[in-house]
Amino acid sequence: MRKNFDAIVIGAGQSGPPLAARFAASGMNVALIEREHLGGTCVNDGCIPTKTLVASARVAHVARDAGRFGVQVGEVSVDMRAVKARKDAVVNQSVAGLTDWLGGIKTLTSVRGEARFTGPNAVRVGDDELSAPKIFINVGGRPSVPDWPGIHDVPYLTNTSMMAVDFLPEHLVIVGGSYIGLEFAQMYRRFGSRVTVIEAGPRLIAREDRDVSDTVRTMLEGEGIASHVNAKNLAMARRGDQVHVAFEANGAAQSIAGSHLLLAVGRRPNTDGLGLDAAGIATDARGFIIVDDELRTNVPGVWALGDVNGKGAFTHTSYNDFEIVAANLLDGGARRVSDRISAYALYTDPPLGRIGMSESEVRASGRTALAASLPMARVGRARERGETTGFMKVLVDAQTERILGAALFGIEADEVVQLLLLAMAADLPYTRITQTMFVHPTVTELLPSLFAVLRPLT
Repeated sequence: MRKNFDAIVIGAGQSGPPLAARFAASGMNVALIEREHLGGTCVNDGCIPTKTLVASARVAHVARDAGRFGVQVGEVSVDMRAVKARKDAVVNQSVAGLTDWLGGIKTLTSVRGEARFTGPNAVRVGDDELSAPKIFINVGGRPSVPDWPGIHDVPYLTNTSMMAVDFLPEHLVIVGGSYIGLEFAQMYRRFGSRVTVIEAGPRLIAREDRDVSDTVRTMLEGEGIASHVNAKNLAMARRGDQVHVAFEANGAAQSIAGSHLLLAVGRRPNTDGLGLDAAGIATDARGFIIVDDELRTNVPGVWALGDVNGKGAFTHTSYNDFEIVAANLLDGGARRVSDRISAYALYTDPPLGRIGMSESEVRASGRTALAASLPMARVGRARERGETTGFMKVLVDAQTERILGAALFGIEADEVVQLLLLAMAADLPYTRITQTMFVHPTVTELLPSLFAVLRPLT
């Protein structure tokens, strides 16, 4: 059966539902297609569930450390079934809220099933063909599973299948020392597992500056997490009830045996089953849909939003994609992807907040810049809480006095960094921060002192 709509949204991740709702509110007849579950990665096996688990792990960590604060709590144990149940309840609440909201929109039709293009303005879902002059792709991504020797002969977990775990792994071996891998590493170490991280790059979270990477690694190793970098030629084997990961590091052969294996080596876009060839939609070598600065594909009337376009791999970048498309198509705007400032966080405890350019990127740009760094131990709030790990670093254009970037690793860094992000977005000179009176005692109050020690970046 053929069904005609004014707009079709494929995928109910972070940008799909609000975009479908905006179009429906404007009077359009809209179809929202979802093959699995509303909310996408963030709601079901990404941000919301993982940060809920991080919260449980932090409580266990604080309880074990309570004696340092003069509080005696006795032996601390973790009920993983209860931890998972709490996580599931938070996720279910989010999904239920989204379901109720979308169900109340009169001109929005929810379609369950897998969409496949049959032409530039039509898709097939089951026995139905849906057509519209405007189609928006928001199908997200999934964990990558490299074709390493032996990988298909051993049981392994991904960030998705980890959401079903309701037990405590005796020894969790994590391949991948970036954001997802490190969050799970600290989380499960605090739950009580032995944890080993294996990373192919020269250091953990290798896209960050060395001082950031080294400080994060020191913090994790201080909690008992083992890590190996420069790991090459990985191979897996199952021996009894254990998984063995063999690799070479700095010319030496090594092997790690663990009870469970988690792969955290990146994600790939969910484009291989969409039938993009039938619509003539172009992708790059990795399968990401190629879009312009306003998220339009090479096919008129088709846009791609969220993780699938390779322009960002975060909930906030996906939602910003929605804001860009909605503003341009419905509000007469001219917003562009290139206008947004890079911003993200690593949700270890303490967290890392990152905005703008890194120090290595500033150096590579050749511009004259200033830099400053201060330890979190300078922050009264951090000392009071007994959480002095980390530092704050800022980079400033020496001529314009505009902030180029920042890396804040420490207590509440993911919140404090957003003040600097707002200053960048407002095109304010850093001197507006040094001239501002901040509340004491807070983490933010270190910022004027930080900018006061700016020195030429040499």
